[in-house]
Amino acid sequence: MYSNAYVFRYAAIMVILVAAALASVAVLLKPAQDRNVAIEKMRNILAAANVEASADNAIELFDKYIVEENVISPQGDVVGVYKNKKLEKGEIRGFNINLKEELYKHTKGEEYVLPLYVADVNGKRLIIFPLLGRGLWGPVYGNLALEEDFVTVAGSMFGHDKETPGLGAEIEQPAFESQFTGKKIFDENGNFTSIKVLKGASQILAPDQLIHNVDAISGGTITSNGVSEMIQSNLTNYLDYIKKQKP
Repeated sequence: MYSNAYVFRYAAIMVILVAAALASVAVLLKPAQDRNVAIEKMRNILAAANVEASADNAIELFDKYIVEENVISPQGDVVGVYKNKKLEKGEIRGFNINLKEELYKHTKGEEYVLPLYVADVNGKRLIIFPLLGRGLWGPVYGNLALEEDFVTVAGSMFGHDKETPGLGAEIEQPAFESQFTGKKIFDENGNFTSIKVLKGASQILAPDQLIHNVDAISGGTITSNGVSEMIQSNLTNYLDYIKKQKP
């Protein structure tokens, strides 16, 4: 018979060894995990610019089509520029900004910055705004690309973590995303309208209003509202910058 002390020491040693092994595995896997996260982020940004990338070519295509990464202050000033594979202004590369952390700072009234991407796709310059919000069951996110007029949507990408398959999860499908292309975030008088996700928009709205609206997901009202709110709140944070850039 083993004594209680022996059993306790044996269990303690095993716990320590297993914990050490798991910690070692986590450390070894972290670079690969970080790389995968970065690649997925690149793919999502490129998708808004209508560039389809795979895990194998995302880095190559990102370097090819994303010609600038900017850091924007709350006042709408460009305080950081990453271009030609080097930091030309500021202290942080736009790609490395954690949008969730910066938006949280914003809610606390603290200083924050925002990332912004500039793409050149077949000679067409696109401005890509990252988005983050909440759906029914968890975060929703995306990227919205504007043309150089800073008014017209050139492309979009949306994603989620936990939305319901066949309902809210449909925001990541081309049928939903394609509706945004050609929509406008300002009216003819220069007032910010954002783009609202509205049930039956295509049936109930006049053409001059439909240009600022898209159809909601059938059965996914809360997720649709989350996307609508996400676009409006995130673009609002960039308004001072947009107004300084508009022709």
